[in-house]
Amino acid sequence: MAVREEVNGFYIPSVTLLGIGAHKEIPAKIRALGGKKPLLVTDKGITAIGMTQQIVDLLASEEMDCVVYDETIPNPTDTNVHDGVDIYRKEGCDSLITLGGGSSHDCGKGVGLVIANGGKIHDYEGVDKSTNPMPPYVAVNTTAGTASEMTRFCIITDTSRKVKMAIVDWRVTPGIALDDPLLMLGMPPALTAATGMDALTHAVEAYVSTAATPLTDACAEKAIKLIAKHLRAAVANGQDIEARDGMCYAQYLAGMAFNNASLGHVHAMAHQLGGFYDLPHGECNAILLPHVEKFNMIAKMDRFAEMAVWMGEDISGLSVREAAEKCLKAIRELSADIGIPKGLKALGERYGKKVSTKDIPTMTANAQKDACGLTNPRCPTDKDVMAIYEAAM
Repeated sequence: MAVREEVNGFYIPSVTLLGIGAHKEIPAKIRALGGKKPLLVTDKGITAIGMTQQIVDLLASEEMDCVVYDETIPNPTDTNVHDGVDIYRKEGCDSLITLGGGSSHDCGKGVGLVIANGGKIHDYEGVDKSTNPMPPYVAVNTTAGTASEMTRFCIITDTSRKVKMAIVDWRVTPGIALDDPLLMLGMPPALTAATGMDALTHAVEAYVSTAATPLTDACAEKAIKLIAKHLRAAVANGQDIEARDGMCYAQYLAGMAFNNASLGHVHAMAHQLGGFYDLPHGECNAILLPHVEKFNMIAKMDRFAEMAVWMGEDISGLSVREAAEKCLKAIRELSADIGIPKGLKALGERYGKKVSTKDIPTMTANAQKDACGLTNPRCPTDKDVMAIYEAAM
């Protein structure tokens, strides 16, 4: 609650459609925003499973043409954004549809920013740097984790610096967000696990954020409860539509929480692992989460105790500290159950990358500059951040 004069915003899309069959509304919604020839931003994985063509055909059935850009990579780059901008202009597009997870949405947001405001994507690193509204924009989500389909966050890798740029701008919030569990049935277990832990990280970091409000607290609480209930089932059986639908709502609620309360040092540090080694964001978050929150725990011990209960832990008869530690235990157990690697070195080996302690000083310096760290509940020194990286190795 406020203890001084302050104003808190609450940012979400104008319209969100959630539920089975929601994707069928894409043509009507892009038209409602004034779009006639959208650029469809996605990735090769989505194209390979036939989903891109499914959406192209859906648009064609409503006599709407679109242009596809499917070169987005898992950690989208400045090159991806500017290639998308070139295609948008060359093909005479007038609107955007993003199809996929956070990578596609972030790339599309970057395209829209540059189309509307000019310059390069690097010009918008930081908070609210744009001045013009985005083109008409519908974000269609296919994973239950990033919530990028509904946030004002856009994370783009600067290829020259090997740093993920955090762009936080209320104008990049999609006009319309769609979450359809039918589009998530094909997600493999590892991706389901990674994106689900990303959502949990969003909810946890938002709940202990220095910018948390009663609105964001309510969203974070429900998100954590739904993730604890549904994530294991979604990983175990990707065709479990109830679990998929539960995770749709969970990740969206977690997005509502962090979109307005912001995040913390888990994300600030994970961004460096993504930018430096091109490692998957969700798994980086999952590995860092218990280590960062162990450091943060003394700042918000009562809140960690509450989260332990939401994750299904029995805290009867325990002290607040003991109950808070149960939260960290629950996070580790969930990660283990769904197959998250135990440490950063193991994660690197999974993807053919060599994660090295020699890079920790550089990653630490960059993490300390990341905008996500501004609302961390405890202020870490460089030495603290380096120790967390080392513990997570």
